[in-house]
Amino acid sequence: MNVLVKGAGVAGLATALELQRRGAQVTVFDPQKRVGGSASWYAGGMLAPWCEGECADKRVTELGIAATGWWNNVLPGHVECNGTLVVAPARDHAELNRFASRTTGFRAVDAKEIGALEPALSDRFRRGLFFENEAHLEPRLAMQALQVCLARTGCSFRLGRTVADQTGFDAVVDCTGIASPVAGLRGVRGEMLLLRIADLPLKRPVRLLHPRIPVYVVPRGENLFMIGATMIESADHGGATVRSVLELLNAAYALHPAFADAEIVEIGAGIRPAFSDNLPRVSRHRGTISLNGLYRHGFLLAPVLAARAAAMALETRDAANG
Repeated sequence: MNVLVKGAGVAGLATALELQRRGAQVTVFDPQKRVGGSASWYAGGMLAPWCEGECADKRVTELGIAATGWWNNVLPGHVECNGTLVVAPARDHAELNRFASRTTGFRAVDAKEIGALEPALSDRFRRGLFFENEAHLEPRLAMQALQVCLARTGCSFRLGRTVADQTGFDAVVDCTGIASPVAGLRGVRGEMLLLRIADLPLKRPVRLLHPRIPVYVVPRGENLFMIGATMIESADHGGATVRSVLELLNAAYALHPAFADAEIVEIGAGIRPAFSDNLPRVSRHRGTISLNGLYRHGFLLAPVLAARAAAMALETRDAANG
C-alpha cells in the first residue's frame, strides 16, 4: 500500500512510522526544507500527561500515558525519565494548591526534597510537587532521528516541496497542522526562548507557577534551556512579542537569578493547531485522513493518534480490496 503523508512535524513523522510498521510504503511531503514543521520545531518536548491534566481534559492524560514508552522504544537514549518538578514562591502557594487539586500522579515535596532533586534550587522554594513518572526529550533531535530511522527503512521524503499530484497514492494522511483545510481549527501561538547558561545543572523540566505567567524550563543539554508556556489566541505567524519575551525572562529569573546572565540563543514562535475543545481528532474528509488539533500536546499525543490514523489508512486499503 502506497501512502502519502502531508506534513513532516511530529504528527506526520509518527504517522509515517506507524504506517511503515503496518507494511505501507510511505512518502512524506512538506513545504519546509527540514523536518519539524512549525509548531513542532518550537515544542517543549515534555512527556507530561499528569501535569497537563491541570488545564486539559482528562482524556489527554489517559491518551498520553503511553507516550514515554513509545518514544523510548522508537528512539532509545533520547528520552530523559527524570520526572517533572512543579514549584511556586511562598506568595503563590495558592496556585500550587490549585495545581495539585487538578492533577494526579505526584507527591508533595518540601524544601529539603526539592534541594535533593535539584540542588540548584536549594532554599529557593518551600513546597513543590514531583511527578516522578514524567519525562522529556529534545524535540528537534528526536524528529531528525525519526527521519533517519524512517529513511533507513524505505520512507521517501520530499522536503521543500508541495504535492502536485495525489492520484498515485492509495491513501492520504494530512498532518499539516494549522495549514490544513480541515474545518474548525484555530491557531494558538506558543512563544519560546532558548537560553545558554553554565553552572545551572537542572536535570528535569521545572514548572514555576504564577497566577498570570506560569512558565516551564526544560533542560536541553550543553547548557541550553528552553523557556516557554505562552498560549495566545492568535494565528499570527509573526515573531515573538516583546511582552511575551519579557514575561518569560522575568519568570526564568524568578526561578533562579542566574538566568540574568544567560545568553539568549534563540527567540521563536509557532502556531499550534487546536479545535474548540482543545482535543485532537483523527477524521476522514473527502478521501483524506486528517490528524490534527494536537494543540500543546504534540509529542505527548502524536504516538496514539498516529496509530489511529495508520489504522484508518489500512481500512481504506481493506475497503478497496472488498
